[in-house]
Amino acid sequence: MHLGLPIATFASGADFAAWLEANGCRSPGLWLRIAKKNGREPTITRAEAIDAALCHGWIDGQLDKYDDDFWLIRFTPRKPRSKWSRKNRDRAVELIAAGRVRPPGLAQIEAAKADGRWDSAYAPASTAEVPPDLAAALAANPEAAAFFATLTGANRYAILYRIGAVKKPETRARKIAQFVDMLARGETIHG
Repeated sequence: MHLGLPIATFASGADFAAWLEANGCRSPGLWLRIAKKNGREPTITRAEAIDAALCHGWIDGQLDKYDDDFWLIRFTPRKPRSKWSRKNRDRAVELIAAGRVRPPGLAQIEAAKADGRWDSAYAPASTAEVPPDLAAALAANPEAAAFFATLTGANRYAILYRIGAVKKPETRARKIAQFVDMLARGETIHG
């Protein structure tokens, strides 16, 4: 057990998919033990695990160190309002085309399409861009703009993600104003 969930090891994506087929609808989740690059015991890869999870309506989450040879990655059933990343959305489309997505996975995808989460999937940190409304607010506050330019990738993405996750225009404007004020004071989200 790790943080309230069992630890499991699978040799392949097919093994994890079989486990999800049998247990995915009743399990609260698990930690997958995944071999590091030069680990002694081969296991399922992270990419294989994510594919199996997407096919069965599950999602990957927190990464944690296990020991010198393994990582732990938490996998849980996707919650009803769970946001989709563009990377997972695009991969799910490929898995659907390959005929691999199972009914629980299709149900999660259809729910996301129906409520707009599919179309509003968030960009990964590596490609996230400053939206025009934030850029305008930063341009109007030189201190905030100068500090924003010095942020680490994690702090920059934390702001972009939080702004992108807001649905109502008035809430978005308020969030942008709060972040610009925070930046003008030289403060960050992550210490």
